[in-house]
Amino acid sequence: MLCRSCCLFRWQFLSLSSILAVLGTIALIVPATAAERVILKYSILQESLSVAELATLANTGEASPSLKAYLGMVNKKPEDLQRVLAYRVSIDPVFLSKMLNSFPGEFMLEQIGIAIHTPSQKADKEALRGAIVTSAISDNNLSLIEVLQNYPTKEVHVEGDRLVELYIQLKGMMDGFSRLEF
Repeated sequence: MLCRSCCLFRWQFLSLSSILAVLGTIALIVPATAAERVILKYSILQESLSVAELATLANTGEASPSLKAYLGMVNKKPEDLQRVLAYRVSIDPVFLSKMLNSFPGEFMLEQIGIAIHTPSQKADKEALRGAIVTSAISDNNLSLIEVLQNYPTKEVHVEGDRLVELYIQLKGMMDGFSRLEF
């Protein structure tokens, strides 16, 4: 039979362990550094843009002169990029985290990682998972601009052509879900 002080010590140890586990998980999710630059690529052309520049486009529709020039060269309209950057999906961050840590979630991260990745293309799934979950935590919403703002490397590479394909697939999937009746 265990004495009361041993039981109390075990309970305190388990409580402390649980708290440290939660804090450790949060530390993994919240990036120590956030992306400052986006290397946006369409076909063979690429442009280095600030995340702030893209956030301005997403939030106001205003494109900087360099962004306008780049989009003109790749035959894209600023409003099309704005639509992709600002598209919001409502989602519970706890559900999202669990889903992204499942086998289908890993597959989805792999697919998204083709379009959005680290400069070295290493640890893409982990970086992407952290950025996605962090983006949903504050307001139960997720948008590409938030993911880019929360990406845990100073620079993030975005394959524009692949991103458009993913956007179309995600939008179709979300529109399909909204028509379902439960």
